[in-house]
Amino acid sequence: MEACEDCVRACARRQGPAGSDDAARLYLACADVCDATSRFLGEQTDQADRDERHVRAQVEWCRDVCLQCAALCDPGPASDTCAQACRRCARACEDFLAALG
Repeated sequence: MEACEDCVRACARRQGPAGSDDAARLYLACADVCDATSRFLGEQTDQADRDERHVRAQVEWCRDVCLQCAALCDPGPASDTCAQACRRCARACEDFLAALG
C-alpha cells in the first residue's frame, strides 16, 4: 500500500526530536502502525490461507490511527502534507476493507 508508505515518511518527518508530548507519540505510532500494516499485508499475499479476521483488524487499526493523526496534523499550516498523507492511507484502508466485503 503505497499510500501507507507515504504516511510513514510524512509522520516520521513530523515527529521531530524525541520528546514526551502526545503529538510526537501519535506521529511515531502512526508511522509504526502504517509500516507494520504494509509489511503485514505484503506477507499475507504470500499465504494462501490468510486469516481475514486478523487482516481486517490490522487494516482497521491502521485506518483509525491515520484518522487520529490527520486530525492532529490539521491545525498547523506546515502540517498539510502530513494530514493529506494520513488521509490517503486511511482511504486506502477503507478501500481495502470494502474489497474484503
